[in-house]
Amino acid sequence: MIRGIHHVAVHVRDLDRMVKFYRDAFGFERADEEFGWRDEPLIAQIIDVPRSAARGVMLRAGSCYLELFQYSAPEPVSTRPLAPYDRGYTHFCVDVTDIEQEYERLRTVGMTFGHPHPLDAGNVKTIYGRDPEGNIIEIQQTADDCAFRLDKLPALAK
Repeated sequence: MIRGIHHVAVHVRDLDRMVKFYRDAFGFERADEEFGWRDEPLIAQIIDVPRSAARGVMLRAGSCYLELFQYSAPEPVSTRPLAPYDRGYTHFCVDVTDIEQEYERLRTVGMTFGHPHPLDAGNVKTIYGRDPEGNIIEIQQTADDCAFRLDKLPALAK
């Protein structure tokens, strides 16, 4: 039985800087102590990356977790941030109750946006932005009649 998405993981270049950003920008808190590994056979099997080394931290906010990794080995194939049309996981979305206020606040803590204000798509007001390392984060505010509001999830509707 699938209960829902547990976490989203993001590979970052500067773990300490990004933990501070996600704490200040979105209120994420450490769920546990920092962890790490170097040349661990079990980890290599789990992630299918031999001879890897990384440090990481699991953060939590609301009903989700965000796992941040800073790999020291192997070197990344590409160092450019993904674009919304690239293959693979390209962003995560944060649901907010006042998107205009959050848009302005997030700009002050280091997020950048390609558009000067959130856009109204009818069922959501939304905008894509980037964290200080260029990773894409969508900010959205769902309309009252939106079919995929967070408060319609069983775990949050109580």
